[in-house]
Amino acid sequence: MIRQKITSSVLVLLLLCGLVVAVPQAVLATDASSSATPTPTSVPSQTQVNELNKKISDLESTISNLKSQENTLSSQIDVMDNQIKLTELRINSTQDQIAGLTDDIGKASTKISTLEETITSITKLLIGRIVATYQIGSIQPVQILFSSDNVSDFLSRLNYLRIVQAHDKQVIYDSEQARNDYQNQKAIYEGEKRKVEALKAQLETYTTQLDDQKKQKQDLLDETKGSESNYQRILAETKAQLAGFQSFVTSQGGASLLSGQTACDSWGCYYNQRDSQWGGNSLNGTNYTLADSGCLVTSMAMVYTHYGHKDVTPQSINSVSSNFAGIPAALLKRSVVANGVSSSRISASIDSTLSGGDPVIVGISYDGGPYPDHFVVLLSGSGGNYMMNDPFTPNGHDIAFTSHYSLSSIVEIDRVSM
Repeated sequence: MIRQKITSSVLVLLLLCGLVVAVPQAVLATDASSSATPTPTSVPSQTQVNELNKKISDLESTISNLKSQENTLSSQIDVMDNQIKLTELRINSTQDQIAGLTDDIGKASTKISTLEETITSITKLLIGRIVATYQIGSIQPVQILFSSDNVSDFLSRLNYLRIVQAHDKQVIYDSEQARNDYQNQKAIYEGEKRKVEALKAQLETYTTQLDDQKKQKQDLLDETKGSESNYQRILAETKAQLAGFQSFVTSQGGASLLSGQTACDSWGCYYNQRDSQWGGNSLNGTNYTLADSGCLVTSMAMVYTHYGHKDVTPQSINSVSSNFAGIPAALLKRSVVANGVSSSRISASIDSTLSGGDPVIVGISYDGGPYPDHFVVLLSGSGGNYMMNDPFTPNGHDIAFTSHYSLSSIVEIDRVSM
């Protein structure tokens, strides 16, 4: 009995002494900044961000005002210069956002990693302490009484045991709360990483846009040779051509979108400019669309498929800005590129070209004017009896040319060389 009392006393004393040892403050608390959720900070100051946003807003307003002015070469160059500046500012803004987010992510990752290591250490230490606490909990109060010098000592030991148990449980709770908090913070910063990837993609888009804008300016200068008279001549010709397209569309009841138009066979693919897959797309970023002005683009795409390039669609040609000229740049050049394949339209005769197995693109003047206001692809035939793919007529695949148009309306004849 005496031996059991001594053993119990020693056990109680050892366990209580073990519980008296406090968890090192450096481990428990780390530092105040680590225990709270960090607030992201950006590298650029708010003043810099505001100034950049104001410059972007001012330039957008300037471009809008310039576009409303008289259409001259100098005003067009001013618009292009300001658009280039605007894109450069957007690039700078995007780069600043990426830098800020990257800095935040780096700081957060370091804090999260440090806290996780600290929490792991605390947890290992407290697991041992909790085991000891519950071992003491299995000792009956009478055993603690027998190991105490007097009643006051007994009450002090019993009360201290309860305080230590409560303290350890609170530390475990606080540690888990901190872990959960930083897990949530980690998820937030994973979202920030996704934002960075999206911004990088946007940056690539802006960079490509900037290159295109600079090229368009140079193309305009090359095309007009810096001459206002040349600019006005090209502008008038472009307007006349586009007006012809619009007049044809109006005469046919409008360019409503269609579905289920594409049909491919051994010849190639039939495409309709009004197909909902691309009909609503802007024609080279202008105010015109493929549905109302994309007959030549669509005809060229069909010819590409005849020569084995069935991955080419009207949008393949439309997506390459260098394929277009005019003011605005909405007229297809005679030489174009689609999916990396170059081609050229060359003046030809209908019957000899068709007899050689090659299709012919013909421009028709529906209103009798000097410019073609519609283009179709002639597939076969001779002597005025031709079959065509009409990019405007619904399901206009392999239909008779003269069922819709007159031979006298043909004002342009081209074969396509690849």
